[in-house]
Amino acid sequence: MDLSQFTQAFFVEAIELLAEMEQLLLELDVESPDSEQLNAIFRAAHSIKGGAATFGFTALTNTTHVLETLLDRARHGQLSLNGRMIDAFLETKDALQEQLTAYQAGQEPNPDMVAHICGVLQQLALESGDESLAAHAAATAAAPAPAPVAAAAPAEAAAPATPAGGGVLRIRFARLSDSECDLLAGELSNLGKVISRTRTNDQLTVLLETTCDPDDIVAVCCFVIDESQIDITREAAGAVAAPEPAAAAPAEAPAKAPAVVAAAAPVVQAAPAAPVAAAPAAASAAKESSSIRVDVEKVDQLINLVGELVITQSMLTQAATMLDPVAYERFLSGLGHLERNARDLQESVMSIRMMPMDYVFSRFPRVIRDVSAKLGKQVRLDTYGKETELDKGLIERIVDPLTHLVRNSLDHGIETPEVRLAKGKDATGQLLLSAQHHGGNIVIEVSDDGAGLNRERILAKAMQQGMAVSETMPDEEVWQLIFAPGFSTAEQVTDISGRGVGMDVVKRNIQEMGGHVEIHSRGGQGTTTRIVLPLTLAILNGMSVKVGDEAYILPLSYVIESLQPLPEHLHSITADGHVIRVRGEYLPLIELHRVFDVAGAQTHPTQGILVIVQADDSRFALLVDELLGQHQVVVKNLETNYRKVPGISAATILGDGSVAFIIDVGAMPRIQRAQAASAAALAGAARRTDAIAL
Repeated sequence: MDLSQFTQAFFVEAIELLAEMEQLLLELDVESPDSEQLNAIFRAAHSIKGGAATFGFTALTNTTHVLETLLDRARHGQLSLNGRMIDAFLETKDALQEQLTAYQAGQEPNPDMVAHICGVLQQLALESGDESLAAHAAATAAAPAPAPVAAAAPAEAAAPATPAGGGVLRIRFARLSDSECDLLAGELSNLGKVISRTRTNDQLTVLLETTCDPDDIVAVCCFVIDESQIDITREAAGAVAAPEPAAAAPAEAPAKAPAVVAAAAPVVQAAPAAPVAAAPAAASAAKESSSIRVDVEKVDQLINLVGELVITQSMLTQAATMLDPVAYERFLSGLGHLERNARDLQESVMSIRMMPMDYVFSRFPRVIRDVSAKLGKQVRLDTYGKETELDKGLIERIVDPLTHLVRNSLDHGIETPEVRLAKGKDATGQLLLSAQHHGGNIVIEVSDDGAGLNRERILAKAMQQGMAVSETMPDEEVWQLIFAPGFSTAEQVTDISGRGVGMDVVKRNIQEMGGHVEIHSRGGQGTTTRIVLPLTLAILNGMSVKVGDEAYILPLSYVIESLQPLPEHLHSITADGHVIRVRGEYLPLIELHRVFDVAGAQTHPTQGILVIVQADDSRFALLVDELLGQHQVVVKNLETNYRKVPGISAATILGDGSVAFIIDVGAMPRIQRAQAASAAALAGAARRTDAIAL
């Protein structure tokens, strides 16, 4: 039988369990550990061990067995936790991650790595007084070679039996296929002695003499079938009789709720924290029935199809404008229903790809713990907006940029306890990660209360590297210098930072996602780095505008209002620069025909229409010739099909089949400043040339 589908499920769930284990270890108070947290950590290791034994991952099985036993002693108060022990458990988690990666690639884990981590666990076992466990760890370290699944059984037998372990178990399986029946029967033979086996239709009853706990059996079987298909009871001593008719299986008894473990005697049940072996049984069964695991490629394909549906619907709507509304009333009514249904479908499909920012934020407690310890600093992490959702395609790509920013804050921003105390600050620095929705964007901030950016040092370094800078540059432009390739103000290169290859990668990655980065810093008070990203890269609501003969799309989330200006509201500040007064507020005016060099456009603001937009914390006016309408547009990546164009974030296909560019609204002020600076430089060069000629 092909086990690839089951091994893949094991890898996915094991990675989730390791992430959960790490988070719980970081939250654990070693002085007074919470019993629920210890139980959850133990169950995570226990579930991984059960699955690893099923698929013959010997090194993973043996390593998690030692870890699980140490955790079991800790949760029963037989082992006193300390900071060094938590470090060892976290190191073991990293080693288990490496072992999983190796097995997932079809390889055996590095023997030296296995030997090292088993040596670490052996030392902990010796300190705890468990010589048999230390011997098991030593044996694993000495012989980490591959072994068949059955080789995991002696390790299980050597483990101290828990109060509910061992004996004869009656295991009933319901709704089995022939292949599942054969596979489960074979796996149970690896966990003990099969006394009897009865198969009736799609049900199987097995009497198993074993030293394993019922939740061991469940953890192993759940990588083949669902928990609701398993029912386990313990046979009384000396009362092993002929197997019950399979008709008594849980599937045939609707009055009895599906159970993972239904024991006549006390049984150790798996708890809700572990995705593989969960309890209570009814809650687990309900959870299983209310969610499914779907390959992300299938979701992407569905989104692409919905995108094509939106384009087709837009084409039909465009064509319908030519029809007589009276003669084609029923057709136009149906087209309106189609438009509403297409929008609802699009929103539902897009929500499938949305993931909470907690998926990203949960990675950083470990990073901060390790880096701050290496730097000799004390740092407290606070997070806000963990429930804020972002498109899966973006949320995975934001991890590396955020990691760079966090490590920079720890290395360059937050001071050592001695320096902070000398400045009158708390010895423990604060690092804040936050996320919130702002219009059609998500704003992610990394803030620290450290020393802030050093303007003089940044300018000096920029001059040293030959960059065009001046002492009169505003702070916002000075801070942007740190994103230049190879730029670093670190006095020495370390394994954390100093090579100048981090911040330019951050900016480039964010721009590739259609976003931008801002920095705000105050000397001695800290630095805030803000990342602004679109919520999704697939479909957006847009306003189509015309500039000359070209059509452009403005994301509707940026648009505040539109108006036709009067001459008295227009004020010139330079030969080509204007501001517009709107209800007492003066807003910069950006003429799109100048930005994109479009011929045939209205050149005077009073002859066109102004669209007032807000990007980040600033408002400005965009001059266009005509407003065409509002509709949904399907975002097409421009760089994939052409190249990066300044001021353009993407492209789309309109209802008439033509291509329109989606304007990067946030980039407009920067492009206008760059064009003005370039024009000023050319004018200055021309004046110097004229002076030399004279």
